This record gives sequence, C-alpha cells and structure tokens, in this order.
Amino acid sequence: MSQGDPRHDKKPLYREMTVGNIREQTGADAAQVVFLQSARFYRLLRTNPGYDRILRGLHSAMTKQAALRVRIAAQDSDIIEDIDE
Repeated sequence: MSQGDPRHDKKPLYREMTVGNIREQTGADAAQVVFLQSARFYRLLRTNPGYDRILRGLHSAMTKQAALRVRIAAQDSDIIEDIDE
C-alpha cells in the first residue's frame, strides 16, 4: 500500500519565527519579510485577504522583538499565509 503524496497534504505548516525586517514597496505584489531564524526572504502577498491584519501583526511582533507562529504554504515555500500572535 502506498502512502499519499506529501505535496497534497493540506495540514497547515507553522514555524515559530521572529521578524527581523519588513520591506514594503509601493506597487509591489508582496511585502518581503525577513525572519531571524532563516536566510530566506518570505513574501506576504497583497492578494491575501488578511494582508493588512497580518502585516500589522508582523510589525507589532518586530517592534516587541517577539516570536510568533507563521503559517507558510508548504515546507519549501516562501509565501506567508497567516500568523498566530
């Protein structure tokens, strides 16, 4: 019996991370977020329905230097889907 393809597993993937920097550019399709735990640049897409709420939460966590749970689209993804403060 074969197991399912893990790419089709729809369980949310969360990582505990601390915001190091947020870059917002006028006209860009996403805000770039740097976390202290990763060398990767993550993206919060403007098309995300929770964009404003998530961005406020990221800014707040950065100001407080507090870790938060970040939901990403997949293990190897750079797309931020949501946060838990």
